Amino acid sequence: MDLRNKIFLIIFGSDTRSGRTFDVVLLWMIILSVSVVILESVASIRNVYHDYFVSIEWFFTILFTLEYVLRIYSAPRPWKYIFSFYGVVDLLAILPTFLGLVFDQSTFLLTIRALRLLRMFRVFKLARYVKEAVVLAKALQQSKHKIVVFFGAVLTLVLILGSLLYLIEGEENGFTSIPQSIYWAIVTITTVGYGDIAPATVAGKILASLAMLTGYSIIAVPTGIISVEIGKAVKVGRGPKKGVCPKCGHKHHDPDANYCKICGSKL
Repeated sequence: MDLRNKIFLIIFGSDTRSGRTFDVVLLWMIILSVSVVILESVASIRNVYHDYFVSIEWFFTILFTLEYVLRIYSAPRPWKYIFSFYGVVDLLAILPTFLGLVFDQSTFLLTIRALRLLRMFRVFKLARYVKEAVVLAKALQQSKHKIVVFFGAVLTLVLILGSLLYLIEGEENGFTSIPQSIYWAIVTITTVGYGDIAPATVAGKILASLAMLTGYSIIAVPTGIISVEIGKAVKVGRGPKKGVCPKCGHKHHDPDANYCKICGSKL
């Protein structure tokens, strides 16, 4: 086995001991590098350990750059890897440090390295969860038209509420414009309630109360839509139940029957 194939088995393969060890070490390096970037964003820590952070960051960048180059070198089809999802993420994980030589603050974009933790699905054999993710994705896709209609109705509602509050309260009570009033309506019906602006008149408070009560019912709508679609997707994914003939649909078979008693199809 030549050097290129050995590197390929270590970097891209997780079935071998060396490949699994490499992936686990890589995941820890990613976690550590992201942790360093997060700590560096804290001014009190950055002011004391700035030089250390710079050195550590360049260490990880050089390490990940070497890994990226080796992946390209060992990949059977380098261009396919370069333009794949993981290839793009691997490139974006090292670019911010080099861009930091030209642009200030770009190194904080290095938190994108956290996306590389998606490799743990391959490393720790979590592919079985992909099937469940497909069910969820299918449910979201099936409900997208209903969700679009729902959000259209919500946008119309907040536009009406915002306009009414603007007319009722006016600029003297903090509702300086219709966009500002629409912002209040969104905050209210989503039950976030920042409290930065609030109605002061009796009519405004009555309208706000109606918006709050409406918000509780609105929250339940998308949840119900998606839940129904998830139930349908799960039912389809499981296929016909044992004992139900896939051809004629006859349900009443003996528990140990292998063939349909009506049409003779295999159960």
